[in-house]
Amino acid sequence: MSDAAFGSRRNFAILLVALLAVASTEPACAQTKKGQASAKSERAKPTVHKLAIQVDENDARVMNLALNNASNVVEYYKGKGEPVAIEIVTYGPGLHMLRADTSPVKSRVAEMSLRIPAITFVACANTQANMQKQEGKDVPIVSEARIMPSGVVRLMELQREGYAYIRP
Repeated sequence: MSDAAFGSRRNFAILLVALLAVASTEPACAQTKKGQASAKSERAKPTVHKLAIQVDENDARVMNLALNNASNVVEYYKGKGEPVAIEIVTYGPGLHMLRADTSPVKSRVAEMSLRIPAITFVACANTQANMQKQEGKDVPIVSEARIMPSGVVRLMELQREGYAYIRP
C-alpha cells in the first residue's frame, strides 16, 4: 500500500471516530439542557408555604396570638422571598373573632386583611347558624371573612392539601 493511500484511510478513520464521538454526546447534551430547563422552571415556581390556624375560643389573647403567628410567618417567608398562604379558621366560640358585633380584634382583622393578602379569614356557617338560633338575632360576620359551611371540615380540607396546622 502506498503512503498516500494509507494517509487517506487514516484521515478517514480519524474523521469517522470524531463524527461518532460527536453523535454519541449530542443526546447527552440535549438531556442535560432539558434537565437544566426543568430545574430552572422548578426554581421559578417556589413552593408555597401553607398554614392553617384554628381559633375556637372566645378569648382575645388567643385571637391576638393567632394574628401574631400569621403575621410572623408572613414576615419570615417574605424575608426569604418565598410565598405563603395562611387561613385562619374560626368556629365554635372562636367565631366571635370574626363577628362584626362582638369581635375584640375586628380592627386588626380589617387592617391585616388589607395589608397582608396572603391571609384568609374563614368563618363557620354552622356556628353562625347555631349562634343565631341561641341569640334570636342575626349574627353578622366581618366583610373580610369568607363563610364556609363547616370550620372543622375546612381544616380537614386544608390539611389534606398539605397545610401545616396550629392551634394557638
